[in-house]
Amino acid sequence: MSPERAGMTGRTMLSLALLAGIFIMEGFDIAAMALAVPRLEGALGLDPAGFGWVFTALLIGLGAGGALIAPLGDRYGRRTLIVAGCLVTGLSTLGTASATTISGFLVWRLVTGLALGACLPNVSALSAELAPQRLRATIMAVVSAGIPVGLALAGLLAPEIVDLLGWEGLFLVPGAFAIVLAAALWPILEPGIPGVGEGREASEETAKEPLPQLALLKSPWLFPFAVFAAMLAFNAGNLYLLNSWLPTVLPGAGLTMDAAARITGVANLAGLGIGIAASLLLDRWRKGLTLVLLFGAMAASFAAIWLTAPDPARWTLLLMVGVGGANAGGMVLPGLAAYLFPARMLSSAVGVGVLVARLGAFAGPPLGGWMLATSVAPKDFLGVAALPALACVVIALLVPAALRRREAAEARA
Repeated sequence: MSPERAGMTGRTMLSLALLAGIFIMEGFDIAAMALAVPRLEGALGLDPAGFGWVFTALLIGLGAGGALIAPLGDRYGRRTLIVAGCLVTGLSTLGTASATTISGFLVWRLVTGLALGACLPNVSALSAELAPQRLRATIMAVVSAGIPVGLALAGLLAPEIVDLLGWEGLFLVPGAFAIVLAAALWPILEPGIPGVGEGREASEETAKEPLPQLALLKSPWLFPFAVFAAMLAFNAGNLYLLNSWLPTVLPGAGLTMDAAARITGVANLAGLGIGIAASLLLDRWRKGLTLVLLFGAMAASFAAIWLTAPDPARWTLLLMVGVGGANAGGMVLPGLAAYLFPARMLSSAVGVGVLVARLGAFAGPPLGGWMLATSVAPKDFLGVAALPALACVVIALLVPAALRRREAAEARA
């Protein structure tokens, strides 16, 4: 599908809505395990403390699927990877509802992560290709906003689902939804291999690689990918540091647990608005400067927390910028990939980028745990979050040079 399309047809709009549905399903699926664990002690006699690796298995699967399987969409077409990934996700999520041991949950969540990892980078890439060129990053951000929507729906609907179907319903609902999506997407999405028409030399260059993702490690794409992946990693580390420990850290600053939970929710919700606004700016203005402003505002907000005494109202506003900005970064950066890489490489770039982001994400929670264990004050804990944001500011200054690399490569092709 050409990214140069001038308008949005009804079929395109329906395709984008269904692709957003995959992200909604992912958000619901991610929340399902966390919502089920407290109920499994009574239902199956399983200790909640033993589920740490079950949560990690999903992250490992997402990273491995994104790096090893998703790039095949660049070679064989997006529709096949999206529909197959969605179908396997549905079946494995249904399988999770049949688990009775921690090892059983671990295996099913690993398979679910692999399938989602294979599917989601192709969903992001295809949403960029379906969008008008002037709105690539914005459309990608709106489609990926389905994740927080799914997270919210899971939390809101969980009591009714459990009353009706038991804890198993938390997996039966997203599993069935994924299978319905797969059936709907196959006739709606157009088949075809990305990048057709980008030039014979470019197509031959891609075909020479036994694995499409290997092209990212060679000139001229290594520098743009390093810029893209480094920002993903630093931002993911910040995001997981904050989302893992914020409800624990804020009560140490004198806030109640209920107030800490509300502040965390409001700060994450702010990320939706910031992400869409920043994506619009990325599409219509200077891309490097947009990211400098986004991550610079984050760094400034955490520095202001570090320099001020705890105050619920002030800290809520600052955390809306800081935590919301970290969530927004996860929405905006895949949109940047649509400008850094041609269509024939987009699934590879996003997929391998997901793996790098997961590596960064793994660093966040242990760092927070170490700071809590060493009795770091809450304002100092949050002040540390300014450092990854500053690193992203420095890397964002290299974005114009990375964009010029793509322009030079396409000129040669």
